[in-house]
Amino acid sequence: MSKRNIVHVEIPAIDRKAPAKFYADLFGWEAQHVDEMKYSMFEAGNAGGGYPEIDADTKAGDVRVYIESEDIDADLRRIEQAGGKTVLPKTEVPGFGWFSMFNDPAGNTLALWTGTPQ
Repeated sequence: MSKRNIVHVEIPAIDRKAPAKFYADLFGWEAQHVDEMKYSMFEAGNAGGGYPEIDADTKAGDVRVYIESEDIDADLRRIEQAGGKTVLPKTEVPGFGWFSMFNDPAGNTLALWTGTPQ
């Protein structure tokens, strides 16, 4: 059986620097703020994450889990066959990798992630 790692978690906020300070103080997750992307990133052990700003597509409470994928398109086909739904097709994040979002049969939105080879 395949073992898929959770590689990224997003925790949205109106002011992304506030949760960055909160989690840094609590757990030591130091953040890097990327103002031009309106995004802050953190590392937490074997995984990382980010604090996107709340907007029309991202609401408070929409914590998003990203699962590693070697082939996003193949995984999306399997997700659809299993009763899930593609919400966002494979999309490039220039210089970092690709992601996609899907709904599981219960309606939860999760994401797939393939990083750019280093």
